[in-house]
Amino acid sequence: MSVNIPITVILNGESIAATVPAREPLVDFLRDHMGLTGAHVGCAHGVCGACTVRVDGVSVRACLMLAAQADGARVDTVEGLTDSGAIADLQSAFHRHNAVQCGFCASGMLITAAELLDTGEVPDRAAIRDHISGNYCRCSGYQAVVDAVEEVAKTRAATRGNCA
Repeated sequence: MSVNIPITVILNGESIAATVPAREPLVDFLRDHMGLTGAHVGCAHGVCGACTVRVDGVSVRACLMLAAQADGARVDTVEGLTDSGAIADLQSAFHRHNAVQCGFCASGMLITAAELLDTGEVPDRAAIRDHISGNYCRCSGYQAVVDAVEEVAKTRAATRGNCA
């Protein structure tokens, strides 16, 4: 017998009330019930990073978190970060550098990279590689992803007036 649980989340800035099966992963709630298909189900074990979303500002694997655990939280998906313009420069850099090819990893990679960039620091290439290391990409070889993230970090720092 399935138990349903009422939840309320702030999803991409909008308050959402829903009833979810107790054991439903957050990624399934986002994709199947909310129509937000940016988070992908790759491995369903939290290894590949394709399902990455932000919960209360922290990147999490939506395949490992239950929707019921998000009750009362702010959940941001790649769609929300895109609509708000928060990652526009990062998306543009990914495009310019051909950082993703098939696109399956793109949403998780963008959210993970954005988390690093939101620190305001200008990470070196090793730090960028380390931060995105939990996001698998079978197409790009990561070099272009690192190039794109590095470019955005340096551009943001120059805009703030603390060039690296």
